[in-house]
Amino acid sequence: MANIKSAKKRVLVSKVRNERNKAIKSGVKTAVKKVTAAIEAGDKDAAAKALLNATSVIDKAMKKGVLKKNTASRKVSRLAKAVNSVQ
Repeated sequence: MANIKSAKKRVLVSKVRNERNKAIKSGVKTAVKKVTAAIEAGDKDAAAKALLNATSVIDKAMKKGVLKKNTASRKVSRLAKAVNSVQ
């Protein structure tokens, strides 16, 4: 454990941020899974609604700095392409 006050604070702050980032990443994964499940079920309406929600969650994660801009864009693009391919 650190002895210097600022180092102690860094440890605490990094723990809080790590937990926040973990929760946000988990939310992104859950949203993506919901879209994937709707696609596999062949339900285009549910997939479109889930895509809208997933896009929102991914954009918020990007805005908070959890995901990089290109990563977020790539995820949204791949999900949209998959939803559009549902018959």
